[in-house]
Order: sequence, then C-alpha cells, then structure tokens
Amino acid sequence: MSKKPIPGLDPELSVNSIFCIGRNYAKHAKELKNVVPDQPMVFLKPVSALIFEGDSIVIPEQSKEVHHEVELVVAIGKTGKNIPESKAINYIRGYGIGIDVTARDIQQKAKEKSHPWSVAKGFDTFAPLSHFVKTSAIDDPQQLDLQIEVNGEIRQQGNTRDMIFPVKTLISYLSTIFTLSPGDLIFTGTPEGVSPIKSGDKIKATLGDHLAELNVSVSE
Repeated sequence: MSKKPIPGLDPELSVNSIFCIGRNYAKHAKELKNVVPDQPMVFLKPVSALIFEGDSIVIPEQSKEVHHEVELVVAIGKTGKNIPESKAINYIRGYGIGIDVTARDIQQKAKEKSHPWSVAKGFDTFAPLSHFVKTSAIDDPQQLDLQIEVNGEIRQQGNTRDMIFPVKTLISYLSTIFTLSPGDLIFTGTPEGVSPIKSGDKIKATLGDHLAELNVSVSE
C-alpha cells in the first residue's frame, strides 16, 4: 500500500498507526447506554480506512446502520515512549478533524458477544480526515468546538473541554503501551449526537472557527 501523507503537514510525514479512543465524552457514552470508562478505551483502524477532502464514504453491504462520529484528530510528530503528561503536547505535530465512521449494527452484535470492534470500525473509507493545522495554530486543544452537518443539518456539536481524558492524558497513556512514532494519528473520541448516514448524503465537519474543514459524500 502506498504511503498516505497527512494533508497540511510536512510532505514527508505519512500516516503510520491510527489509534482511536472510545467513550471519551460522557454524554456520548450515555446516549449509547455505555458505561463511562475509568481509563482510555483504545481501538485501532487500518490505514486503508482513510479518505480525504472530496472523497466518499462507501456504505458496506454488510451493514444496514452506519453512523458518523466527529472527532478531533491529533498527529504525532516525534517518537516517544512513556511520555509524561507535562511533556505530551511537545509530541504533537498538528490537529485536524476526522470522522470515525461506525457500522453500528455490526458493532452492537460484537458488543453483545464481547468481541472486538475492528470490523465495525475498519471498513475501507471509514476514517475521513481533513487537512491539518500545525500545533502553533492552536493554543489549547481542550478549547475547540467540533461540529458535523449532514445535508446542511447540524447533527453533532461539542467542545473538547468535555473530554473525559484530555489530549495530554491520551498521549501519555498510549505511550505506556505503544511506542508513538511520527505520523501516528489519534482520533480522540466523539461528543453526543451520532446518527445514521445514507447514500447521497453530503457531510461537512469543522474544527473550531474553520481551523480545519472536511467535506465528504456518502455512496454505496
């Protein structure tokens, strides 16, 4: 598979691993009737799930209920292991907006059997990603608005201040398990308001005051 550069950042910085955080906003956990975790809940997406501005989310034939989940995405810029929270921000290269697309019906069946979520989260096109802004453009990653519109209707609105585990905690925690490397992405969790998407939908996700914007369509 060819390397995928991270839009807006250094051309030589390509995507490495994609780490995702589940249930990182209390109201989202509540809307799905999930228990709020006492430590970050981590899952992975394959690089093949990535798409970018102007691309299409493809609804897989295996699912009848696919949802959008808008998220702040963090790009790691240097290698780190056992990173203290006080130094975590120094490892960030940039910020973007992404959508954790989820086959909710497949995920629910997996949860009922205590199986992993990899299939529900990992289909091709299930990780739309915007261009990124460099770290210097954002003073505080815990004061950012997130929004997603479907066909002009606002579906999700939130702010990163409501994260259960802030960005610095996520980076520190992940680095105790994995060696973080340049090009790693962290999808940091979604606020409440997730809902289904269907073929023909037009989706716009925004970070802050249009610091980053993502426009994708939905097809079958």
